[in-house]
Amino acid sequence: MSTDAAPTQSPPLNNPPPLPVWRTALFGVQHVLVMYTGCVAVPLVFGAALGLDSSTIATLVNADLLVAGVITLVQALGIGKLLGARMPVVAGASFTAVTPMILIGEEYGLSAVYGAMIAAGIFGMLVAVPFSKLVRFFPPMVRGAAVTMIGLSLIGKAVSMTFGDEPAGGAPLALAAGVVLTIIALMKYGRGLIAQSAVLIALVLGTLAAAALSLTDFGAVGSAAWFGLPNPFLFGTPTFPIAGIISMCLVMLVIFTESTAYLMATADNLGRPLDRKQLARGLSADGASAVLAGFLTSFPDTIFAQNVSLVRMTGVASRGAVAVAGGLLVALGLVPKMGEVVANLPGPVIGSVSLVMFATVAGVGIATLARVDYSRNDNLLVVSLAMGIGMIPVVAPEVYEGLPSAVRIIAGGAITSTVIVAFVLNLLFNHLLTTRTPKESAA
Repeated sequence: MSTDAAPTQSPPLNNPPPLPVWRTALFGVQHVLVMYTGCVAVPLVFGAALGLDSSTIATLVNADLLVAGVITLVQALGIGKLLGARMPVVAGASFTAVTPMILIGEEYGLSAVYGAMIAAGIFGMLVAVPFSKLVRFFPPMVRGAAVTMIGLSLIGKAVSMTFGDEPAGGAPLALAAGVVLTIIALMKYGRGLIAQSAVLIALVLGTLAAAALSLTDFGAVGSAAWFGLPNPFLFGTPTFPIAGIISMCLVMLVIFTESTAYLMATADNLGRPLDRKQLARGLSADGASAVLAGFLTSFPDTIFAQNVSLVRMTGVASRGAVAVAGGLLVALGLVPKMGEVVANLPGPVIGSVSLVMFATVAGVGIATLARVDYSRNDNLLVVSLAMGIGMIPVVAPEVYEGLPSAVRIIAGGAITSTVIVAFVLNLLFNHLLTTRTPKESAA
């Protein structure tokens, strides 16, 4: 499947025509389906790491979906001149925050996790405008390295979704391969709505095939409640340890870097530059997500890679469709029964779809890196070292086990280490130690 252009029959992204209501709703559903598992994986991983019981984890999942829905609506529609990029992007819980939250919870308790999150969210809202002025320090080689590493580092999670703890093979492997081949065939040979709905069609057909193979279990749907609200301050009054606050503020800056890369990639897809004020509003929404999440016992959000890829793959850049997705996420957060239906989609199906999405994310990053002028050895060195060091936590995570928790928060993450190395080396080679203008394409 090609990642360097939308299907040829799709309209240009820089001038998207209005969609009929039913197609807007359909594409909104598709957005939710491709990001749902990645979004709920964050509370599942966090809860399991800290030994939380299943009912508590379920509460975290509902709060997670509710916050993601609210922030997606904010990003799509905006709140005046304060919050929201007003772009076709979907927000979801950031994996970047998981490891630091676990470390803070183990060291200071769960109340400290959410106190630090609230403080970091306020910090993020305060620094969003200054951060947006640093775009020139995020040229294609920094953004491309970050986006490529995000895609590569998430592929392992897609494989885990597909096979769980079982060895690859048998019916799950055949089902996953069938889903991937279906997406490829529909994207390659489909026309119009068929090609644009390739992921949704593959999900439906894959689920039907899984049911025929007895690989589905929707038993939990019947016992789930029809309506439920998140429990504010579920773990008690927030506390604010300084070390925890500093750690989460660093996480917020990394989340800003991720969102900046994706907002700029989306702007490229739309064929127009990203306005600095627009970027600041988008980043402020990320900060607001952490404040809201701190109160509702959820997780800070970032722009979701899968949905950026979906816009690029389908050529459908509709803010209305994204707003529908936000409304559906709010509904899923408030109606546990609906959430259970999506949560129980078979692993081989949702995992294989995620594999395609994450691989496309890496492809988008590689396409961005193709804009770099490698005739300068400095630029090649920046990209090579950033990707190499970023892969260490993926291929040898034990390297960082003996380091202090504050160091592991930064160096122990593939995405954070890639961003830091690329940013620092680019700053050093192309801004501080040279008077030459970098020969890269303009951001």
